[in-house]
Amino acid sequence: MTNISWMSPDYPVEKYDGPPRNIAYIDQLSFDPDLQPKHSEIAGTDTSSRILILDVNILEATGRESYKGDVLIASQRFTHVGKVPNKDDLLRDSSVRVFHGRGRTLMPGLGDAHTHFTWNGGDLGQLADLGVEEHTLLTARSAECFLDSGYTMCFGAASAKKRLDVVIRDAINAGDIPGPRFLANGQEMARRGGELVEGITAFADGPEEMRQVIREHIGLGVDQIKLSMSGENITEIRDAEDCYFEPAETAACVDEAHKHKKRVCSHARSKESVQQSIDYGVDVIYHASFVDEKGMDALEKNKSKHVVAPAINWLVATLYDAGMFGYSKEKAEEVGYRKELEIADRAMREMHRRGIVVLPGGDYGFAWTPHGTYARDLAHFVERFGFTPHESIIAATYGMAKLFMRSHEMGQIKEGNYADCLVVDGDPLENIHLLQDHDRLNIIIINGRVHKAGAKEYTIPSQNVTGVHSMTNEMVQPKMEVAH
Repeated sequence: MTNISWMSPDYPVEKYDGPPRNIAYIDQLSFDPDLQPKHSEIAGTDTSSRILILDVNILEATGRESYKGDVLIASQRFTHVGKVPNKDDLLRDSSVRVFHGRGRTLMPGLGDAHTHFTWNGGDLGQLADLGVEEHTLLTARSAECFLDSGYTMCFGAASAKKRLDVVIRDAINAGDIPGPRFLANGQEMARRGGELVEGITAFADGPEEMRQVIREHIGLGVDQIKLSMSGENITEIRDAEDCYFEPAETAACVDEAHKHKKRVCSHARSKESVQQSIDYGVDVIYHASFVDEKGMDALEKNKSKHVVAPAINWLVATLYDAGMFGYSKEKAEEVGYRKELEIADRAMREMHRRGIVVLPGGDYGFAWTPHGTYARDLAHFVERFGFTPHESIIAATYGMAKLFMRSHEMGQIKEGNYADCLVVDGDPLENIHLLQDHDRLNIIIINGRVHKAGAKEYTIPSQNVTGVHSMTNEMVQPKMEVAH
């Protein structure tokens, strides 16, 4: 790496092609065990279910290079990975569902660290007036869209209405609606005069009122608390480089949430909001675009305690994609998005170099960051931050499991882990953009249950006279499952 300072506009994207570095970064992350979210499982997987997946290129997300093998899933979990000892017996058992990988990639389900199920893909200001019934349906549809996109873990970053995240989480866990494993948030909390969108904000001024609002959120059953500490340039009245929280307020919020065994995340673009987040123990820092050298050093010193989720696609899309929705590139540059994107890119490169955990999650659900495009983040991590494709996938899988505080049983293809996985047509280590193509996500499994599989997945490969595999019309299973 060059000796050019990360704060210089000339700080380059590092060209690295070695083993994944961020496994070690993620391993050292250690949230206080008292903050462990309430354990939950997704109901409905038949205890007798067995799924055999043959001839796949297994991408474990452990740091190991991909390798050829077979996988057996029994009920909710992986029981054999790489070699299945009783494969011949299983193939003769008509109760075992068999998928033929034909050399495709088997990898863990993806995760998003900055999820807004309740965002409507349009004007967030209208969400306050949307009827709760309609809004519940919209939110359920967003949850399903994440799963359709290969995402099996989502960390809630704010709910437009107080209980929507909680209700959808509980419905997913009960098996009533399809969706990823989910940790729910409440409305983001802001000071009066510091809010970003008034109608979807919980207001509080001063340490005592903030403690009260946090207790109210916890009473609703949220898994984490969101503080809206800095501005956002698109508002044109709340600058991204401004901080609206006083240190005593941030300290009180973290103390109150941690006292009730809940983690805290912050909308923190400005250097002061990032510094307060570090100083007072905010667990998940969103954006961190304008972090300065002092903040970077503090993050590095405390890298076992914090995760940074930059939501970089919001900046990229606002600058380059919003024009088709009437928000021109010229306007985005005028209010400061080019400046912020360039600074944020350099900051995330430096965090990755220093071993600070950076996770994907792109603030999806706005008009120009629509639901279903979540995997754009993984390409940004490679092209803008200097992650290898392997590191980007590890951040979105094992890193997300660590954020859930369940890395011992999620986020990797390992025996004993929950069977949340994808069969991908192609190798995302060679082309990270494949994960944006839903047609390439051939099989999606969550909790040992098939969410998506097309008709071709239920046919048996046969050998023709030339020795090349072809597909017969013989169905392995009479039942075909597709996305709900």
